[in-house]
Amino acid sequence: MDIARRTLLQAAIGTPAAMTSAAHLAAPASSAAARPDADSPRFTIAVLPDTQYLIDEGGSDEEPVRETLRYLARKRHEENVVFLTHLGDVTEHGTEREMRVADTVFATATLPYSVLAGNHDIASNSTDQRGDSPYLRTFGPHRFRRMATYGGSSPDGYNSFHVIPAGGRRWLLLALDWRLSERGFGWAQQVLDRHRDLPTILTTHDLVWADERGQADLSTYGRALWDRLIRRNDQVFLTLNGHYWPPGRTTLTNDRGNPVHLHVTNYQDRYYGGAGMIRLYSFDLARGVIDVETFSPWLSAADRSPLGAQNRELSGDVDRFTVAVDFAARFPAPAPAPRPAREVLVKGTVAYWRFDREGFPAADGPVPDGAVARDLSGNGNDLTAQRVHGSAPELLAWSGEHHQAQPGHASLRFDGGQGPDRCAVLRTAATAPLNRMKFESGYTIETFIKLPEPFEGEHAFMGILSWEGRSGDAGKTSGWSDDEPTCSLNVSGERFLQFVVYPVPVDSDPTSWSHAVPTGRWTHVAVVNDGRRTTMYVDGSKIARNAAEDSRGISTLGKPFALGGTQFAERYGQGFYGWIGDTRIVARALRPDQFLTAPSR
Repeated sequence: MDIARRTLLQAAIGTPAAMTSAAHLAAPASSAAARPDADSPRFTIAVLPDTQYLIDEGGSDEEPVRETLRYLARKRHEENVVFLTHLGDVTEHGTEREMRVADTVFATATLPYSVLAGNHDIASNSTDQRGDSPYLRTFGPHRFRRMATYGGSSPDGYNSFHVIPAGGRRWLLLALDWRLSERGFGWAQQVLDRHRDLPTILTTHDLVWADERGQADLSTYGRALWDRLIRRNDQVFLTLNGHYWPPGRTTLTNDRGNPVHLHVTNYQDRYYGGAGMIRLYSFDLARGVIDVETFSPWLSAADRSPLGAQNRELSGDVDRFTVAVDFAARFPAPAPAPRPAREVLVKGTVAYWRFDREGFPAADGPVPDGAVARDLSGNGNDLTAQRVHGSAPELLAWSGEHHQAQPGHASLRFDGGQGPDRCAVLRTAATAPLNRMKFESGYTIETFIKLPEPFEGEHAFMGILSWEGRSGDAGKTSGWSDDEPTCSLNVSGERFLQFVVYPVPVDSDPTSWSHAVPTGRWTHVAVVNDGRRTTMYVDGSKIARNAAEDSRGISTLGKPFALGGTQFAERYGQGFYGWIGDTRIVARALRPDQFLTAPSR
């Protein structure tokens, strides 16, 4: 979290904590309707370590823990907090009296959570087969059964798991007892076996400890957990434990050669027994990182003492840091099934082409000249493959590669470049209706592209799609050159997308420019015109450099539409280099939630 955001956070939690019990209970209710966004690529898991010095019948103050739970209730929607996990040592002695206090404290929680036993909550010389205890009667399976995330508990009741919907997928959180028995290890492995496709966070009380520099290492019991469970199960990417102080972290390599991040967090040795200190693990799947921060909502809201000021927010290397995790590579989300063309033929669809068997003679190897990509809109705008200037067969080939959200699971691979013999295109017939359409009421042009990695050779201003003909022949002479076509989507030498169009009523060439398109991954491009202005979207996001000029329609000349190239002086000389997937043209402006990337409804 940057300093500006942290300042806002301090202000948000600066509300005085001296409120009545009724107000405490009312606050979460007002936020109950603000459910987390399970589809957002950004979400937060809160971590609450050892609270034993705050729930101690010998003399303590549970108010900091209550304030932490109130804070999470207030910020649940804003921070997209999807879950809270406690790391054990809820209480100091594990007595009936302390557990009654813990019971009332956690009864105020408004989000799903897990709790596990630490050595102060139960008899420390026992395993999960210890039988009945005040802890089990308080935090046994009955406590979690009404939570939507709860997946089940071991027969003894001391181990549990939750399945958390977040980031557009599901995550497994495994909460394990202070000491696993043989039965406990077997149960945990069964849970992991049943959820092989879920990225997993393992929580327990004792796993790693850290030196004063924050460098963590496996404890004696932690070594057994690592060898018998964690290293063998590649889905475990993060472990969290308390018990030891100071906090620290390390990264170990599992049996599949992948990193596992092991973190110990515990602040009971600090001012006010840790003051209800929490960790926020903020997942950002778009950036491939987890941003971690540590602070005490209670100290920020209620304690103005010098020690409170020193401890309300921690910023050391083991308290505030970022962990890089390539979630897409390690845990690829299940690919959605292909969507039939009928599902994406929205009102006003003029043409829709795709390169799987529904719309194209898909086959490995080069695409022969004369191969036809059918216009699945039924409007007769079929595209025919053609190599120009005697270009080689390998310049155009069918591919099974595709954007994950693309309806059709195929594409065409172009290997074009500069020169008269490095171009292949797909063109409409001379009589296709699309050739003559002017789209004065608006339009949406969409396509999927992927640039190779490495991006080799000279490919400046290669064409993705265009209408043939000279702009000068349409009476447009104010643009860069009378020889450029009336409408084209291209890639510049800096890999910027360029959409240039000559509108119908005026002699101008309003042009939109994107940022540099990445190589080695698929990009969705949409150009939307509402009859007045043109807006380009890249991966659903509006770009900055959209043309400010009025733009109505496209000054087409009745000549073919082409995919894979842009003419200059009515000649192709710069073929596309990369992949092109599904392409759709609609005779009206669409919203981003209506693009081809939108999920089925």
